[in-house]
Parts: sequence; C-alpha cells; structure tokens
Amino acid sequence: MKLTKTYGHLKKELELIEHALTDAIQADHDILRESSTKLLQAGGKRIRPVFVLLSGQFGNFDIERIKTVAVSLELIHMASLVHDDVIDDAELRRGKPTIKHLYGNRVAMYTGDFILARAIENITTIKEPAAHHALSKTMVQLSAGEIEQIRDKYNWNQNLRHYLRRIKRKTALLIATSCKLGAIASGAPSAYSKKLFRYGYYIGMSYQIIDDILDFTSSEAELGKPAGTDLLQGNVTLPVLYAMKNKTFYEMLKDTFYEPQNVTANDLNPLLVKLKETDAIQQSYQVSDQYLQKALKELDDLPNHKAKNTLQSIARYIGKRRS
Repeated sequence: MKLTKTYGHLKKELELIEHALTDAIQADHDILRESSTKLLQAGGKRIRPVFVLLSGQFGNFDIERIKTVAVSLELIHMASLVHDDVIDDAELRRGKPTIKHLYGNRVAMYTGDFILARAIENITTIKEPAAHHALSKTMVQLSAGEIEQIRDKYNWNQNLRHYLRRIKRKTALLIATSCKLGAIASGAPSAYSKKLFRYGYYIGMSYQIIDDILDFTSSEAELGKPAGTDLLQGNVTLPVLYAMKNKTFYEMLKDTFYEPQNVTANDLNPLLVKLKETDAIQQSYQVSDQYLQKALKELDDLPNHKAKNTLQSIARYIGKRRS
C-alpha cells in the first residue's frame, strides 16, 4: 500500500489545494513563473497539506480557511527544497533536474525567496495571531536548521543530540506546525491543537529518520537520486552516526573523505556495504519506532473521528516503510 492510499478520501480537497498552489506561484516575470511551475510539477506527497486537512476536522472545518493554511505550509516546504538544493549542489530531486541545475544558483535562490514570500502573503487572510506566531517561530527554527546543516557538513564528531536537533528544525517542526495550524484555523480546542502539534513533531522525526535510512537501503530508481547521496554531500545522518561506532567503518569513512571535494558516488560503494554490515540500520529503525509510538499515544485522548483513524494509519504506514 502507498502512503497516498491512507488519505485517499481527501482526494477532492487535495485537488483544490493543488489548484490553489498553481495560482499562488504565478508571477509576472517569466523565469520566476517557469521555475516555480517546474518545481510544483515535480510533485510530492503533499503530506503537510494532508496534516492541515486532517487536523482541521477536529474543529469547525472550513475548506477555504484550511486550504489557505495548507497552501502556505506547502509553499514554505517547497521554498526550503529549492534553497536546500543550492546548498547541497544537488542536480536531481525526485528523479528530475533541480531548479538550481536548470537555472543556476542565483535564479534558484530568488525562486525560493519568491515562493516563500507568496506563502507569507497567502496566509495573511487568517487573522488568528496564534497561527502567525506559530508559523513565524517555525520559520526561524527552519532557518537555524539550514545553517546547522551547512556548519556540520563533513563533521564526523557529531553526536545524537546534534542530529536530532537538526532534523527537528529542518523537518519535524514544519509538520508539527501543519497539524497545529489546521486545528487553529478550524477553531479546535487548544488542548487538541497541542496534542496534534506533538503528534506532528513525533511523526516528523520518525519520517526524517526513515528517509535517512532509505538513502542507504533503497535503489536509485526508488530514490530518484544515487544511494548515499546524503553522505556524499557530507550530511551525517542517524545510520552514519551508529555505523561510526564500528572502528573499521569509521576509519574507512575518514580515509574516503580525506579530500571531500574529490569523492564520487562510486567511491562510496565500499562504505555503503560496510554500513549495512553493522547494526546501524536496525538501530535507526528502533529510534524511528520510538517516535511513532509517542505520536500514536498523543492521539489517544482525541475524539473518535475518521481524521483520527487516518492519522493513526499514516503513523503505522510510516513505521512499516521500507522503500
């Protein structure tokens, strides 16, 4: 089963959001409009809009208000992807050329800035101060996470705390905020929005950990980029942290990246083999599962509702994801 099947009943609402996303990225300048459209057409799971839609059903669901929040959060995510690809010098995303690769760094950065500006402009129709406060705090943390990732590239002396804080800022908080803002936009009780925020945070942590695992265990066809790309770019993820406890792997790692700028994807093959010989992948899945169990527990006190069932199904799907 695919993740999209767990929320198949939201197809109509997601189509409305997709149309609204297309409208939001229209620009007078040809290159901005063209580059933004290419990014949107590259697709994605639209998981943040899904969480907005589901969380919005714990209050007075108004599709126009919920759609506004969902579009802004997805635009922020899209903008962060464009900026990420510039930082990582990435040529592919989801198997398609990145904006950076197609148009160069300068156009990519301005495209990301334009999309981010559209996100902020779009959400101004939501008048609740709590929504804007939550979103602005998340954007600050997202920026801090980006800086931390740049700072920590090729730093083999990181620890688990560094990694968890980085993925919290880069991934988990935006998902948590998606859940919270969906609840706020629908006028759901504060207790619900807090629980949904924590659910989203735990789901986001688990989701990113599994993405980091799949970077080593999936094929290039499944990933849309070569296996081990995160490591090639100098990003120390959870499997690498655990694998570095193995002395042989650690020495191979330091030798391979003695001159990081000269390392190729083929150079990584012995490292990938050795990593899989350790228990790093299994340990990483265990951490992911701990976060998933915490996420499910946050839903216990929420009212029985189809949205609650879907949130539970999404968590269980993520827990079983192996590709």
